[in-house]
Amino acid sequence: MTIAVQGYATHSPTDELAPFTFERRDPRPQDVVIDILYCGICHSDIHFARNEWGWTQYPFVPGHEIVGRVAAVGKEVSKYKAGDLVGVGCLVDSCRHCTSCSDGLEQYCENGFTGTYGGEDKIGGTPHKMTFGGYSDKITVDERFVLRIPNNLDLAAAAPLLCAGITTYSPLRHWKVGPGQKVGVIGLGGLGHMGVKFAHAMGAHVVMITTSPKKGEDARKLGADEVLLSKDAAAMEAAQNSFDFLLNTIPVGHDVDPYMALLKRDATMVIVGAVEPLTNVSGIPLIFQRRSMAGSLIGGLPETQEMLDFCGEHNITCDIETITIKDVNAAYDRTVKGDVKYRFVIDMASLKA
Repeated sequence: MTIAVQGYATHSPTDELAPFTFERRDPRPQDVVIDILYCGICHSDIHFARNEWGWTQYPFVPGHEIVGRVAAVGKEVSKYKAGDLVGVGCLVDSCRHCTSCSDGLEQYCENGFTGTYGGEDKIGGTPHKMTFGGYSDKITVDERFVLRIPNNLDLAAAAPLLCAGITTYSPLRHWKVGPGQKVGVIGLGGLGHMGVKFAHAMGAHVVMITTSPKKGEDARKLGADEVLLSKDAAAMEAAQNSFDFLLNTIPVGHDVDPYMALLKRDATMVIVGAVEPLTNVSGIPLIFQRRSMAGSLIGGLPETQEMLDFCGEHNITCDIETITIKDVNAAYDRTVKGDVKYRFVIDMASLKA
């Protein structure tokens, strides 16, 4: 037996997303069945749908910023019951026994985690070999990979927390950002706007580093204390050696040297946006001030729940534009053009229409 599901899928790199019927597995004893209410659109969804990274298998159902309500639970599930508000992020399984998994860092699973979409479905129970994501009305997920959504948060605006939120929260927490620190967030988009909100809530002095004066104005409304225009050579020079931490959300390859020079001795810049080669990295800015450049990938399940609880405590959500599922292809094109502040979220009730 399986569960019939309605969703949206693409069948080739050039096809648009269109209605698609498929199956989820019946719940095992440790599974949670979720009625999906909202699903955010991440730029990774677009890269996958259009096979821009070269490993997409079709048909492909995107979506890994999922918020919904529990419809049913298996007999061994202890944390959730029908009616609970829950979320699912970027991963739905991992090996569960390597050092990273044992440490609650499933995103670094040494045997490879299973992505919410486009991953090898090692659990099975359906005819599909790959996982299908949240552009659908239901999803079945192991209890370990389900998260609790605080009741006070706007559900649509909470959906992107499951990717954009944890992607920025995790490095800020790992590098212990807090009061008394000057923190720069480079780039204001889906990731950057959350970086500003989190760093501000953690008590840091937040500087938005951007090429755009207009985005600088927006960043101040989100909680930035200052704006540094990266095209202003004099301002960049004056800011050298002054930052305790930099969160770099630029999504494409770029020259990191001008940003590295902003860091104090022993400080770190963390890359979370660029998943392609950086165009220039000189050893001099690193060596002469013992600076570091690092990377960070989403968060494990314990830290993601910590992030959601932090958002509930501080009433933090993403700035979004809600759409119906029939507008998803136009939203993809607008996302590529940067025409969204700062995340699209699909109202999955629109599937019924």
